[in-house]
Amino acid sequence: MIPLVDKFVIKKYIESYLEEDIGWSDITTDLLIDYEVKSTSYIKAKEEGIIAGLDVVEMIFQLLDSSITFSKKKKDGGEVIPGDIIAEVKGPINPILKGERLCLNLLQRMSGIATYTRHLCNLIKPYNAKVTDTRKTVPGLRYFDRYAVAIGGGVNHRYNLSDAILIKDNHIKLVGGIKEALIKVKAKASHTQKIEIEVQNLNQFQEALKYGADIILLDNMTIDSIQKAVKIAQGNVILEASGNIDESNIVSFAKTGVDVISCGSLTHSVKALDISMII
Repeated sequence: MIPLVDKFVIKKYIESYLEEDIGWSDITTDLLIDYEVKSTSYIKAKEEGIIAGLDVVEMIFQLLDSSITFSKKKKDGGEVIPGDIIAEVKGPINPILKGERLCLNLLQRMSGIATYTRHLCNLIKPYNAKVTDTRKTVPGLRYFDRYAVAIGGGVNHRYNLSDAILIKDNHIKLVGGIKEALIKVKAKASHTQKIEIEVQNLNQFQEALKYGADIILLDNMTIDSIQKAVKIAQGNVILEASGNIDESNIVSFAKTGVDVISCGSLTHSVKALDISMII
């Protein structure tokens, strides 16, 4: 199921992006192109990949001028090859030019994330693990990055710090240990909140299991240790593998039997998909 873009949520982001890029005015376009001049433009793929962000692009053009019509020739989640027309944009060319760069920036980035996510998901398709994102996103782009991960077939981790409980190594050190951290959180957390905790070896894992963690994040653990953790857990707790996982090693982690594999590489070092707009 393709997720929906929440236009109420993204409107404030798009407005701030347009303000950043246009400033007081696009002096070049305003001096050269009369507002009455109309044209048809095409958004075109120059590289093979998965498209994500078309509703976002449509909203940008609509905010600039409601008379602009945006016709999708592809859908989010759809595959493209070089030369494919992704969308047709008709209307006054002045505001279209003003939105061109922002539209391409977001569409290229989101499509790059969706493409890489789909690639990782396909690599581990024979196994039960799901690919998930992290909070390693550029400030201001997290909503769009997470949407692109979902379009690519991944699942989303917590959106922000208020979204879920995740006890990390620094929390554990500060409160005196895994047992202490879990007891303290379980005493104060809402009954609706699951508790995830990060561990770095099998001793910590067994302690987290003993004191009732709902999800255990196996951080930078060896494949051998993760395999042992899976056997010990016997399906009684959700297991997440994390730590420098990418296309070169994700299959090895999926083979261990973990439930979730989190990859910061989905968003922190994404390669944008090559897309252009032709007037």
